[in-house]
Amino acid sequence: MSTASDSGQTYVAAGVDIDAGSRLVARIKEIVASTRRPEVLAGVGSFASLFRLGEYREPVLVASADGVGTKLKVAAAMRRFDTVGVDLVNHSVNDILTTGAEPLFFLDYIASADLSADDKVAIVRGMASACRDVGCALTGGETADMPDVYLPRAFDLAGFIVGVVERDAIIDGHAIREGDALLGLPSNGLHTNGYSLARRIFKVGLGGDPDAERSALYHTYPALGVTLGEALLAVHRCYYRDVKPVLPEVKGIAHITGGGLIDNVPRILPEGLAARFGRGTWRVPPVFTLIQREGNVSDDEMYHVFNMGVGMVLVCAMSEIKRVRSRLPEARLVGEVVAQAGGKRAIIV
Repeated sequence: MSTASDSGQTYVAAGVDIDAGSRLVARIKEIVASTRRPEVLAGVGSFASLFRLGEYREPVLVASADGVGTKLKVAAAMRRFDTVGVDLVNHSVNDILTTGAEPLFFLDYIASADLSADDKVAIVRGMASACRDVGCALTGGETADMPDVYLPRAFDLAGFIVGVVERDAIIDGHAIREGDALLGLPSNGLHTNGYSLARRIFKVGLGGDPDAERSALYHTYPALGVTLGEALLAVHRCYYRDVKPVLPEVKGIAHITGGGLIDNVPRILPEGLAARFGRGTWRVPPVFTLIQREGNVSDDEMYHVFNMGVGMVLVCAMSEIKRVRSRLPEARLVGEVVAQAGGKRAIIV
């Protein structure tokens, strides 16, 4: 009777190297340890993470899961893996910030067919850096080698975050009223949304000639001042430290991700209310103008797909604008809450 061993078949030959995985864990242990908080009770390598909840009066846990989307195709084409981990953490922190939550701990999932150990370490370094910036512990995750599921040079990245907020400090939009102000915080580019459209316009990550794709990404457009690839890989901005001091004055927070201003702001508005934005009240970064021109994309589509230069919207009473802007000077009045008229809950005029 023949066996896999008799025929020379091994897990390594099938595309999975267990020993290499163990060496990777050893390399990232020190990186992860740099994010440790006192509440963390188990290090990397355990079957599960342990985190002791600190002293709170009435704590509510806030959780979210997300990915980086097809921005990963741009990173892979440019062989740049030091930013997408930062993107992943920052996006996740922003999502739970919409409730007023403090980030506690983060876990990641990296899956690929043949991503090198160095590339994986670069991703983890980025995640650790972003976690340290907001005081969040990177408590562990999973690195999966999955040949035959992922194509060569393809990979995926997902993150899972848990935060906490006192129950009486939850921000959920229930107090928003007609006449309240919409304050916009600037983005620094696409963040992590709209890349499938942008890549199609610039013919990147579509399975074409790799040299032609890299050439497109290394092309410098005068309006950008950097290469197209650098503009597309601009890191998803984290708003936590900027917004935290003004949370007591804020009634609602919208993270502007997929769906743009049109879809995301209505998610926090009570029934019967809508968001009216004033076109021209904020600066639209040149990368969006370039995308629109090169792809002949309509205004409606642009504002429905991209953040268009506004990465987060805060809702507060008009009387609180001065107080908020004294601690958050870059916040711009970009619109107001109005009574809903017709079916639209967000309009740009």
